[in-house]
Amino acid sequence: MNKLVYLVPLFPLIGFLLNGLGCKVFTKQTVAVIGSGSILAAFVVSVLLFLQVKANGAIYAPYFNFIDVPSLKIPFAFQVDQLSVLFLLIITGIGFLIHLYSSSYMQEEPPQHYGRYFAYLNLFVFSMLLLVMGGNYVIMFIGWEGVGLCSYLLIGFWFKNVDYGYAARKAFIMNRIGDLGFLLAVFWMINKLGTVTYTEVFANIGKLSPQDITIITALLFVGAMGKSAQLPLYTWLPDAMAGPTPVSALIHAATMVTAGIYMIARSNILYTSAPSTQGFIAIIGLATALFAATIALKQNDIKKVLAYSTVSQLGYMFLGLGVGAYTGAVFHVMTHAFFKALLFLGAGSVIHAMHHEQDITKMGGLKKYLPITHITFLLGCLAIAGVPPFSGFFSKDEILAAAYEKNPILYYLGVAGALMTTFYMFRLYAMTFLGKFRGTHEQEHHLHESPSAMTIPLVVLALLAVVGGIIGIPEVFVKDSHWLEHFLAPVFAGSKALVEVHAVDGSRELLMMGVVTGLVLVTIGIAWNKFSKYETTTEEETGLGKVLAHKWYIDELYNAIIVKPLDALAVFFKNIIEKSVIDGLVNGLGNLVNYSSRQVRLIQTGQVGAYILMMVLSMIAMILLWINDGTIVRFFSKIF
Repeated sequence: MNKLVYLVPLFPLIGFLLNGLGCKVFTKQTVAVIGSGSILAAFVVSVLLFLQVKANGAIYAPYFNFIDVPSLKIPFAFQVDQLSVLFLLIITGIGFLIHLYSSSYMQEEPPQHYGRYFAYLNLFVFSMLLLVMGGNYVIMFIGWEGVGLCSYLLIGFWFKNVDYGYAARKAFIMNRIGDLGFLLAVFWMINKLGTVTYTEVFANIGKLSPQDITIITALLFVGAMGKSAQLPLYTWLPDAMAGPTPVSALIHAATMVTAGIYMIARSNILYTSAPSTQGFIAIIGLATALFAATIALKQNDIKKVLAYSTVSQLGYMFLGLGVGAYTGAVFHVMTHAFFKALLFLGAGSVIHAMHHEQDITKMGGLKKYLPITHITFLLGCLAIAGVPPFSGFFSKDEILAAAYEKNPILYYLGVAGALMTTFYMFRLYAMTFLGKFRGTHEQEHHLHESPSAMTIPLVVLALLAVVGGIIGIPEVFVKDSHWLEHFLAPVFAGSKALVEVHAVDGSRELLMMGVVTGLVLVTIGIAWNKFSKYETTTEEETGLGKVLAHKWYIDELYNAIIVKPLDALAVFFKNIIEKSVIDGLVNGLGNLVNYSSRQVRLIQTGQVGAYILMMVLSMIAMILLWINDGTIVRFFSKIF
């Protein structure tokens, strides 16, 4: 079975090479079969690996030394354990459905760009697989940078649009800020331990001082803040909506933004040993969850609402990590992958039917035109809102329960964020599918359900969003029923041994579940009643509503305090340092050489008499110089 490990990333890599090299030759059908088939093959192997890990434990597969010097050896090795194999199933399973969906969604693209799109998509999946399968932090970092590159390529896929190119650059640069923290953490580990292999780092954690552990975990979290869009490095993710909608689903659900959660979950023993860093993570995660939720309340772009929803849900995952609920955070990664991929692909189906219209104020009444999209989207909304027994209820409840045990304030603020999530998601649902159609007559005339290649993934994801929570049923309902906790126990065993685990009292947990569920249902009713009969209005937002609609003016703030000063500094360096100093020095030396050569060449007159005269004068000058410093005297004294 160890020999099958390398096949998981190999299949997407082959798909990337074939579609990348053959995009000008292959038909769209061939491209779609290669692109989707490679991910399906990777999923099949991932299932086999899952069964192997479940039966026999982790698999470690070294291949060669990636870095091999006397003082440092870093192997190119894969580690497939309970945590990584779960992510393999998410990445390849959801990834395949998104590839299948894309085969129809991107049909309008020319054949060459269609092939380029699938090549990028395959490379994205390959990079994410490398990230989660790596047996050490260096291999993880290679995949980490790979998904950053692919996000740039896919967000800016329609590169002729200047705004889309700007969004791609923004994502790339902001991720580089976080990546510097990750890289410094790797260097710190090499300096202190001489290794970056997970098992060796965790086994030798006793050699690190508390300050070392705090610095390493803080630097790793900086990387996670960039990749997983946490305050203050979150603004790239909403702008990532510039790419095709399936790309948004892939970035937000199955790959990239979950990388930060995976890294911290993988490093759980380091973080459990750094309580100050954990507390900081919990605060940042909760702040991000609340902040992004407030913005989503007033967004009218269907994809922007879902984008800020992703930022908010990632905040909940980091809240779980910060309070030590590693299983809950990973559980929410999985359930979020189901319902967020469903919601994004559902949004893509709506956009497809509306001829690329994304403003929900211009939609409405789509329920009767898009029956499959409507019912699956509604199920996704119920799941993300945390309505029992949908999957989001179980994963979010586990995080909130752990937050309550850590600090009740974290719990109450987390509930407030969950209620905002419910409100803006059902605002989105009601304005899109209920009431009267508010678009143009031409749009209404062409409304139709999406092709089966798009609706089949919606149905599968809707099913997963409904039943996915059964692998994490709380102990308060059925004893020893949390299958995921038992499955991941070997990964988090070291952390559990370091802290005393407290569980919320069963009756109290049931009461909290009941109260929160009641509040969620009331919030659904309020949003449904308020927006199901929404009428288009020309009134502009005022007060706090205007601030939220403009996303708290954070982009404008960053532009004022970071972008503009850097632009001004760049202009200064260009006009003063580069042109006046550097160019002046280089051009001045060149002009000096040119002038000197023009003067010296006047000596060459072409007259032999002049040359003889200069030779005689030179000889006399040399003799005078020798006499002046005594050289000629010493010369004759040696002879005689």
